[in-house]
Amino acid sequence: MGLPMAGHVLSRGFRLVIHSRTRARAAELESRGARWADTPADAARHADVVCLCVPDTPDVEKVLLGGDGIANAGRGGQIVIDHSTISPLATRSLAAELGQREITLLDAPISGGDVGARNGTLAIMVGGDAPSLEKSRPVLECYGKSITHCGGSGAGQFAKLVNQILVSVNLVAVCEALEFARRNGLDMKTAIAAVGGGAAASWQLLNLGPKIAAGDFAPGFMIDLLLKDLRILRECAQASGTELPVSRVVAELFQKAKELGHGRDGTQAVFHAVDALSA
Repeated sequence: MGLPMAGHVLSRGFRLVIHSRTRARAAELESRGARWADTPADAARHADVVCLCVPDTPDVEKVLLGGDGIANAGRGGQIVIDHSTISPLATRSLAAELGQREITLLDAPISGGDVGARNGTLAIMVGGDAPSLEKSRPVLECYGKSITHCGGSGAGQFAKLVNQILVSVNLVAVCEALEFARRNGLDMKTAIAAVGGGAAASWQLLNLGPKIAAGDFAPGFMIDLLLKDLRILRECAQASGTELPVSRVVAELFQKAKELGHGRDGTQAVFHAVDALSA
């Protein structure tokens, strides 16, 4: 996700300094004029806007507050945009800590997968200070088609969890529908064409359905990462006293897919867990 997003920023004429845990992944950006930094702190040292996108809450905490973290090189007035999907409660704590150093943290998780990142059409859900969002909007518009201010700190992360409920439940519905079609003699591609133009159409059906039909389970977004998001969802639901009965069953199916060896496959590989129930 980060590579095409950074590429869009570079193509819009912004000066770009980059850091990744694996430098080889940044080679393309370096060849296009981006400058390499050895640490997150070095990457942030002279930047007005700093963007990060890493897997989980501990990773964000390390990048922001670790020994070589952004906060150690940050300065008053700097805006840090976190595109990771992490705990909203941890986000609020991190925002408060950075705020003591006069650094603004915007939580801005993204949706749209690798396709949205490549095409610059991501949906970005933003929590935090509205004026800081407006200052950084030109950067976000490099790769975001929809940019929504959801409220104060943590609101973007809560909105992303709403997104993940819809994404995961709908994808399991797609898998269940295609499994039913296949076991009753319908070609899965034909079934998608038949219902994809009506009320049953969805992003999951039209984008991941054909991949399921073709046996393509390469990751755009991995099951392991979605399980992380569903864990955060469960924790927040418990904290707010919210019952999510369908999401609970869906999470069990994704966990089953992981146990079947598909944790690092694309989320559409949950089809294997649905299929296993009918074996």
